[in-house]
Amino acid sequence: MRAIIHDTFGEPADVLKPADVELPVPAAGELLIKTTLSPIHNHDLWTIRGNYGYKPELPGAIGGSEAVGVIDAVGEGVDDAMIGQRVAIAGVHGTWAEYFVAPASGVLPLPDVISDSLGAQLIAMPFSAISLLETLKATKGDWIIQTAANGAVGKIMAVLAKARGINLLNLVRRPQAAQELTDMGIENVLVTTDANWKETARTIIGTSGAVSAIDSVGGDLANDLTDLLAVDGELVVFGTATGAPLTLSSGTLIMKHIAVKGFWGARVSAELPVEDRQRLIGELVTLASTGELTLADGGAFGLEAVTDAMQAALKPGRKGKVMMKP
Repeated sequence: MRAIIHDTFGEPADVLKPADVELPVPAAGELLIKTTLSPIHNHDLWTIRGNYGYKPELPGAIGGSEAVGVIDAVGEGVDDAMIGQRVAIAGVHGTWAEYFVAPASGVLPLPDVISDSLGAQLIAMPFSAISLLETLKATKGDWIIQTAANGAVGKIMAVLAKARGINLLNLVRRPQAAQELTDMGIENVLVTTDANWKETARTIIGTSGAVSAIDSVGGDLANDLTDLLAVDGELVVFGTATGAPLTLSSGTLIMKHIAVKGFWGARVSAELPVEDRQRLIGELVTLASTGELTLADGGAFGLEAVTDAMQAALKPGRKGKVMMKP
């Protein structure tokens, strides 16, 4: 079969290449899935660069970690009635290929009302967002502040918070990003390059401050977030778009008793009790089926166009996840 592989770690556009590889065989408890669409996530790019929490075995590592596809074959102990089902799955390896294997227990059958484009990205980022929301101190009626609100998780968080009755202040770094969110019907959007954005933020969230803040940018903005947090508030580090170390005021942390912690979706998902995982997945499927949760894509590329796909995935201001389409 054809697949996208890399033999070394490095910049994805430089090290990835299409190649012929052996068709995988599902082991006991596994499925062989024919790939329909597979998104390019930031964590996929970090993995290829060699600076993520998971490092694949080289050479010949196949990229990709989430996909929608059709079950083509089953391994020992798996009901062959599953063959032909359209399913979504995340947290696997090697989805940028014509076929990949996955544990039968991890797939999510998709109702017809959910498109391939939405199904291909329904689990990884949405599940990270909903499990993050689940762990925050903020509850109905409270305020959360999030940076990088125009990113995939940011847009998903806006839907989830609204569904749960939680108030959300959305921060972006560009006026164009703010306009995109406003056009989507998302409220309380501020641009952090505007001179008086913090004063406006205080007016929106009130003098008591926000209960939780989610940072996906890094750098000096972290200090601004703690200024806007309430006493006993929390700053949760979800990502680092700039790569810059967090800048924090010791005085603010001490006087407000601010808690600072990281969030890694892969670990949280692995440690989540089965019943909680099923409940959260069910919430996502319901929101997607009713049209409340929609996720745009940034176009689909064939495996032979992998370099173009990687460049598109890194383009600022893209509308959604770029997809690989075998």
